[in-house]
Amino acid sequence: MAREIERKFLLKTDDWKSLAHQHTPFAQGYLTPLNSKAKSSVRIRIEGDKANINIKSLEIGLSRDEYEYSIDFDDAKKMLATLAVGPVIEKVRYLVKFGQHTWEIDEFSGDNAGLVVAEVEMASEDELIAMPEWVGREVTQEKRFYNISLSDYPYCAWRADEKS
Repeated sequence: MAREIERKFLLKTDDWKSLAHQHTPFAQGYLTPLNSKAKSSVRIRIEGDKANINIKSLEIGLSRDEYEYSIDFDDAKKMLATLAVGPVIEKVRYLVKFGQHTWEIDEFSGDNAGLVVAEVEMASEDELIAMPEWVGREVTQEKRFYNISLSDYPYCAWRADEKS
């Protein structure tokens, strides 16, 4: 079993963009609706020219169970078009090396345009991380910033006070 340990942050500035060493377009959709009885999310993701199916526990916080398997690219496109519940999440993921970590910065488009979230994966929940100056408020514990929540309640529908 894989266990993902990561923290999520909003960004104060776009100074990170000049530091990005890679960027990849993503499209992902969920095959399971977000509801109170679900224990996991099942997602199809196209990442550049690769595709996968991902099953992730619905815990909110630093660590969650995660399983990911490669699937056929054309099958993934069809599943996103015909089976996804809610809008397909569209974003570009940028990779930025800072200190000992690689930050994944997601710049969303489509129904979630205007939202930019940085994530950093850690080896343990108590690992210390060097914080870049462009990192803002931590949102790890806020469900609305998780991709599955964005497919159910996209950023374009948020009130102004929910966006800060």
